[in-house]
Amino acid sequence: MTSPDINRRTFLIGAGLGSAALLTGSFNFMSPVRAQSSLPATRSMRGGSNNYRPNAPLVDNLGTGFLVHGTVRRAGAGEPLANLRIQIWAATARGGEREPSNHGSVLTASDGSFQLEMSQIVPNFGQPHAHLAYDDGDFETVFLRPVMSSRSDTSVQAHFVLAAA
Repeated sequence: MTSPDINRRTFLIGAGLGSAALLTGSFNFMSPVRAQSSLPATRSMRGGSNNYRPNAPLVDNLGTGFLVHGTVRRAGAGEPLANLRIQIWAATARGGEREPSNHGSVLTASDGSFQLEMSQIVPNFGQPHAHLAYDDGDFETVFLRPVMSSRSDTSVQAHFVLAAA
């Protein structure tokens, strides 16, 4: 077995990256305080509540070809939250954000996950994006507006960390 060719430059780059990882806490096994820190609540995103409809019905899908998915956790300890309603809406090939068939809600699973298949999201005001909301009262309301990197993306994800109301 041959040893790698290590010169001063390679050593300095490796030492620098290792130091940065230690300082930022990237190695959680070396930072027990960080592992025990509390998970901060998600803040609502600007523009997230546009075209929101309270109590959107629970649906199995809003079309096919595009997947919206994510997780919901409790602020602090970070445990998953089950049976919470997440509303999802977007401009799709079926019409704009105000189109009733582009609004629906799903419930989170026991592991806090959720997903909803819908028609392909299309750009609205120049950006392909989705809207997601938690607004059921047990926790603080949160509106999210994740933007897709490309109009050809076939999925988008969003993660909620909810604080008690």
